[in-house]
Amino acid sequence: MTVTGLDERPRFVVHLTLHADDLAGARLLARSLARSLGFLPELVLGETTVSVTGAPDVHHQVFCDRLLEHGWRCRLRPEHDGGCSRRFLQPNVGHARRDQTTAARNWR
Repeated sequence: MTVTGLDERPRFVVHLTLHADDLAGARLLARSLARSLGFLPELVLGETTVSVTGAPDVHHQVFCDRLLEHGWRCRLRPEHDGGCSRRFLQPNVGHARRDQTTAARNWR
């Protein structure tokens, strides 16, 4: 792969093997790992992929990574509905609302 632009440093890929029940679970774990390491400037978040053991040449994207205005990239899953976003969306789990006391208690 040819690197263009201002950053001419060599690029490397780190492979971490994990067990998941299916591709969706593997993508979810990879997305979580990438988001937790997103503060590292060396991490190219949008290029995070998952491949199946035995088929290392077939990569499944974890993020949409479409180019947005001002050079930002979409951080939603590749098959997301609606418009792209540079922010991670929180999953909609349940319908119960937490009160301020519960949120403050869990902030620790």
